[in-house]
Amino acid sequence: MWEQQPKLPASSRTRRALPRQLPKASLSSLSLPLLHRKRGSFLHPLYTFLMPRSMAREQDILARPAPERPPRLTSRRIGIHTSTSGGIHNAAERAYRLGCNTLQIFSSSPRQWAPYELSDLQCEEMARLRARYDLKPLVIHTNYLVNLASTNPLFLRKSIEAFRGEVERALAVCADYLVLHPGSFRGSDREAGLLQTAAAIAASTQDLDLATGGLTILIENTAGAEFSLGSSFEQVAEVVDRLRGIVPIAACIDTCHTHVAGYDIVTEEGIYQTLQQLDTTIGLNNVKVVHCNDAKSPRGSKLDRHEQIGKGTVGLQPFRVLLNDLRLAHAAFIAETPIAKPGDDRRNIQALKKLVA
Repeated sequence: MWEQQPKLPASSRTRRALPRQLPKASLSSLSLPLLHRKRGSFLHPLYTFLMPRSMAREQDILARPAPERPPRLTSRRIGIHTSTSGGIHNAAERAYRLGCNTLQIFSSSPRQWAPYELSDLQCEEMARLRARYDLKPLVIHTNYLVNLASTNPLFLRKSIEAFRGEVERALAVCADYLVLHPGSFRGSDREAGLLQTAAAIAASTQDLDLATGGLTILIENTAGAEFSLGSSFEQVAEVVDRLRGIVPIAACIDTCHTHVAGYDIVTEEGIYQTLQQLDTTIGLNNVKVVHCNDAKSPRGSKLDRHEQIGKGTVGLQPFRVLLNDLRLAHAAFIAETPIAKPGDDRRNIQALKKLVA
């Protein structure tokens, strides 16, 4: 399933030919193709939000000698959200040294609107390192500020432009997947919010050829905060179904979000029922990435607080089931676990690897 040829490096693609401005009609015509469709500092590591800068620098894997031999891998694609400190290409080197064969990154600051222009050199080096280390797929997580369900016209415009930038950068760096939270419908209703999110994705990607670029947008399920979209598999499926034939589209499932949204993934009977429900609604074949996160909060709490693998209210067994389910053998399993002390990233990767039969 991983025999496909690596994508061409960014240098072989016409990055500057990408339309830089959102088409003027995009915002006003958000719902046109969809209303009639039925369901069928970027350079700072992720962990700098969670720990002091001094500890973040201390634990950087690039500060240590390079490994003398390749890491032990499994039959699954296992990775972690990886720092891009020093340049986006450094994430590939970090992922390899941490023992990954897939990775997730931010392509710009996750909590700032300011766009980041990737250089051709960075994209080419990322492609070279990915090919050298067989790192695939490359997953990019969208900026947290983007809300394509916003009822504020100015914020919606900003979100559409920011998401378009995310798509352009993902194409430039030859990413496979771009993960997006479906947004918050505050000031509207859930169904209108889901419709608007789908329409805004279509508007954001006008004139961009995601299929040729090998890029698929993944809608991620959410924890179920009051106005958030995507806390049920049905809501994720609705957005995915509305966008079929418009853009390459699939899903990302987060274990912490699934658990705190109320699904039972802890008991033996519960996790198999949940997988059956996931297959019936979204389709397990459409789950391209699994975010492997334990949870600090109990089932149904709707509190999105990630924990180390096996140290929270989810426990180890659900990850064992997911990693060894042949229906998910095509998926990438990527941890977004907190780093409370140096080495936690490596320990979480190893914890997942040990669960693969």
